[in-house]
Amino acid sequence: MPAEELNTLIVTMFGGFSLRYNGNELSLGNLSGLQMVQLLQLLLHYRKQGVSRDLARSVLFGDRDVDDVSHSIRNIIYNLRKKLRELGLPESRYVVKRGGVYYWADDIPVIEDAGEFDEAFDIAMGTEDDDERMNALINACYKYRGRFLYGSDSAVWAIQEGERYREMFGDCVSELAAMLRDDHKYKVMYELGQYATKVDPFSEWEIVTLEALSGLGKFDKTEDFFRQTIDAYTAEYGGRTNTYVREFTNRLGLKLVVGNESLDEIQKKIGIDDPLDNNGYYTSLPAFQEIYRMTQRMMERAGEKIFLMLCTILDSKGNPMREGPRLEELSDRLRETIITTVRHTDTVTRYGKGQFLVLLINITYEDCAIVAKRINSGFLRNGQRTGVSYSVSNVIFSQAQTKDGIKREEDNLLLI
Repeated sequence: MPAEELNTLIVTMFGGFSLRYNGNELSLGNLSGLQMVQLLQLLLHYRKQGVSRDLARSVLFGDRDVDDVSHSIRNIIYNLRKKLRELGLPESRYVVKRGGVYYWADDIPVIEDAGEFDEAFDIAMGTEDDDERMNALINACYKYRGRFLYGSDSAVWAIQEGERYREMFGDCVSELAAMLRDDHKYKVMYELGQYATKVDPFSEWEIVTLEALSGLGKFDKTEDFFRQTIDAYTAEYGGRTNTYVREFTNRLGLKLVVGNESLDEIQKKIGIDDPLDNNGYYTSLPAFQEIYRMTQRMMERAGEKIFLMLCTILDSKGNPMREGPRLEELSDRLRETIITTVRHTDTVTRYGKGQFLVLLINITYEDCAIVAKRINSGFLRNGQRTGVSYSVSNVIFSQAQTKDGIKREEDNLLLI
C-alpha cells in the first residue's frame, strides 16, 4: 500500500462508488440508494466547499415536503456516523457543520479519484510547454476511469458532474490525440484511443484508434477494426438505418486507410464477388446512399433515366405495417423477391421496417411499373391479405435554363 494512502479514505467515484481504508474495502452492500450514502457522496466530493443545507435538502428529499429539514438531516447524519464506525473507520465525528454548511471531518484524510482528475486537468490546461503539456494531458486522461457515480441512483448534481467530467475528458483526449498525431507518436495514440473507448464507450474515440493503426502501418487491421466498430454502433443504436450510425460510418470511413497494393489486387478486392451473379446488388443503407449520390453526379449529363423506387409493406387495411414478427417474415421474403427480380445493375437496400429502396438504372417510367408487377408476382401468395405499395421518383432531373438556373421534372408516383 502506498505510504500516502495510509490512514486515508480512498474514494472511487468514476465507474461506480466504493470506499477503501488501509487496504480494506468498506462494503456498503445494498445501501447505495439510501439517503445516508447519498449524503456521504456529497460530503466526500464537495469536501472543500462543503454541502449547503439547500443542496442537501434537494438531493436527500427532492420535491417531498419535509416538516423539519434540519432535524431530518441530523437523523441521517446520526445513521451515517453509526454505519461508518461499523465499517471500520477510526473514531470521528465524520460530519461537521460550520456556518450552516456541512463538511467532511478533517481528521480522516480523503483521496478521491474525481478530485485527482480535476487537479490533473487544471495542471494540463495551465501548462504551456508542449512536451510538459503532453505529459500532463496523458496523466489527466488516465485518471478518468469511467462515468461519474455510474450505476447509482444519481441525483441531478451527480448527472451534471458526470457530464462535466466527460467534457473535460473529451477535451483532454482530443488535444492529446492532435499532439500525438503531429509528433507521429502513433503507438501512444493507439493506446489512448483504446483506453478512451473503454472508459467512455460509444463516444467515437474509435476514430483515434483507426488513425493510429493507419499511422503505424497496420493496414491489415484497419479494415477489420472499421467493420467491428460499425457493427458495435449498429447494435447499440438500433440498426444501420439510424441517422447517427450512418453519419458516424461516414466520419469513420474518412479515416480508413489501407495498405499499398497493385491495381490488379485492388480490383480483385473491391470488385464483384461473383461476376455471374445476375441478382440485384443488395447493400447497407450508408453504402446505398453513397451509390445514390455518385449516380447523381455521374449521370447528370448522360441523359439516362434513373428512378428511385420505394417498396412499403402494407397490412390488410392498406396501411404501412410498423412492427411484429409477421412484418419481419414479410420483409425477408420481399427482400429476396426484389433482389432476384431486378437486374444486376440495380441496387437494393432496406430503409426502415417493412421498407426497401431500389435504384433502377437506365429504365423508363413504364418499365418501373413492370418491375413492380414482377415483384408482386413473386411476393404475393394465394389468399394473402397484405401487400406492397410502390412509389417511384426521378433521380436525375432534366437540365433546362429557368429563372433560378434549374428546371426539375415533377416527381412521379406509382401505386400498385
